[in-house]
Amino acid sequence: MSKKNSINKEILKYFLLFSVVILLILWLVQFLFFNYFYKEQKINDIKLVSSKIKSYQNEDNFEELLNSLAFDKSVCIEVNNADYNTIYKSTYFGKGCMSNIEVFFKYKYDFLNSDREEATYTLTNPNFKNKTIIHGVKLNNNNYAFINASIEPIDGIVSLIRKQLIVISIIVLVLSYVLAYFISNHISRPIKNISNKAKYLATGNFDINFTDSNISEISELSYTLNYAKRELSKTDEMRRDLMANISHDLKTPLTMIKANAEITKDLHINNKDKIKEDMDTIISETDRLTILVNDILALSKMESVNDELDIEEFDLIDLINNIIDKYKILQETEKYTFKFIHKNKKLLVKADKQKIEAVIYNLINNAINYTGNDNLVTIKVTNNEDNVLVEIIDTGKGIAKEDINYIWDKYYKNKKKHKRNLIGTGLGLNIVKTTLEKHNFKYGVNSVIDKGTTFYFEIKKED
Repeated sequence: MSKKNSINKEILKYFLLFSVVILLILWLVQFLFFNYFYKEQKINDIKLVSSKIKSYQNEDNFEELLNSLAFDKSVCIEVNNADYNTIYKSTYFGKGCMSNIEVFFKYKYDFLNSDREEATYTLTNPNFKNKTIIHGVKLNNNNYAFINASIEPIDGIVSLIRKQLIVISIIVLVLSYVLAYFISNHISRPIKNISNKAKYLATGNFDINFTDSNISEISELSYTLNYAKRELSKTDEMRRDLMANISHDLKTPLTMIKANAEITKDLHINNKDKIKEDMDTIISETDRLTILVNDILALSKMESVNDELDIEEFDLIDLINNIIDKYKILQETEKYTFKFIHKNKKLLVKADKQKIEAVIYNLINNAINYTGNDNLVTIKVTNNEDNVLVEIIDTGKGIAKEDINYIWDKYYKNKKKHKRNLIGTGLGLNIVKTTLEKHNFKYGVNSVIDKGTTFYFEIKKED
């Protein structure tokens, strides 16, 4: 696996890369485009000066204004009359000034002898070998103004700018490194803190708390991990309870099987009636073990992503009658009464028949375990317009409001006290919840203290 960089190094790398790219652009502009930008700037300056000269020509302090303008824009200004005589010349004398150069007179005479209001000439200054612009403009009083300036940067200025650029480049790189260092530490510190705490969380330590941050993404990560911690803590507690309860439910029948086997062997070996009683107990406890193992396997399968529903059409009334028949032994031995209320002799629904059978079976088992002294369990089916409502009703002590949300958990018992069920395993309601959610069926429970509890679910009808 390739070596991963820390967030500090990554931020530092990208900061420096960004700075280098910016500096590279600046250097390219200076070396490749500086002359072009300088030329465009001087041309714009000359046009501006030309416009201002026209506005100044009737002013009393015309010469002062021109001189100030020449210094401000680093250009040379000369005003001639129609007889070619110079009546004003700016005191600024830069590298682009050509007042005393013979070639300048050629362009000056050309403009004066023309009828043009303005004209621009580009030439090479013979003294400095630099490109120069001469711009002529005709004034109102039959005078002519000439503005000229070099359109090539002076070597000294270029050298100074490039030296400054070197210094700026060094400063930018140093500042980028320092800034990247502090930013990366500011960002990475809470992430490292979260990472270290997450390692403790992985070991099962749920006492840690992920602190908030002024960075929204890190704050959201802390919130998510705190939520995950709370849920993992609940899951871990449920896991411990589940293991304890399963161990209890496994241990009790195994103990009874062993005890009855030993009694048969040591005391009842010659008593057929006692042997039959012992064998009945062993068979009953073996059945209980089988139910427990089957429920655990069923729950494990349903929680698997590979568990798929086998949807088919079946008669719900016939299914419930068959389930009730399985409780004849309880009707005979424990005097339980099963009341089935329905108006339809036949009611076809579509669902996973085997799983819905398990749902009804587990809800009836739950009602058997918690119904009142009358030992009455009522199963009611109502054929509504949009759905078929199935209700399993007991007459027991009811469920407190604060416990309603937890009864669907594996092996949940009030105040965490595990009780050996008369029938079933304690996993039934969790199997009911998982199955109905896979079907996307609505389900719930209504309970009144000391009056009884009604568990229900709705089988949706197809449009």
